[in-house]
Amino acid sequence: MDKEEKGAKRMKGSHGTEWSSREERRRRARSSSPLKDGSKTSSSKLSSPSKRSTSPSATLLDVDHDVFSLSHDYPNPNPRSFPHSVKQKCWEKADKVKGRDPDRWRRDALGNTVFRKLVGCPGCLCHDYDHIVPYSKGGESTLENCQVLQATVNRSKGNRTDISKAELIQKSSYCRVSDRDMDLLELSAYGNVRRGPDNGGCRIQ
Repeated sequence: MDKEEKGAKRMKGSHGTEWSSREERRRRARSSSPLKDGSKTSSSKLSSPSKRSTSPSATLLDVDHDVFSLSHDYPNPNPRSFPHSVKQKCWEKADKVKGRDPDRWRRDALGNTVFRKLVGCPGCLCHDYDHIVPYSKGGESTLENCQVLQATVNRSKGNRTDISKAELIQKSSYCRVSDRDMDLLELSAYGNVRRGPDNGGCRIQ
């Protein structure tokens, strides 16, 4: 019996040692498992792009800002419309209407009477600031290329360069306007009437 007991103890001891060594190998395998490390790596990779990524709206805003900055730094050297200062001088170089305030009344390049407050409408007293050489044909928006022209005539002229002055006069919208009519227009537009320095009559206030 002693020999059997000793043999059983040896068997038990060998099994216990074998089991503990297996557990030790399993713990080492789990601690160095690539899946465990990979999960950490993948999670860090997934989280990092969200920090670095830029939303599409922000990108578009940045592009729009850059375009605006470029357009602000480099304005169009030849805009289609005449600048305000050019329009002012263009009006001043047009022929005056005798007896009327030159700031309010002028004659266009064809001799038609026009009223400063009426711009771009089809009436006979309406005017435009016209490109003598059409903008589409390379004409610049400068004082030298600007003329006051009855709006109806300007529409008929368009971008034509082969039309004569006689043809343009025929396309003018004619209306007979008396001094009384001009006074009423000034009263409605400005609230008063101002006559030119070459007028011999009374000034209406």
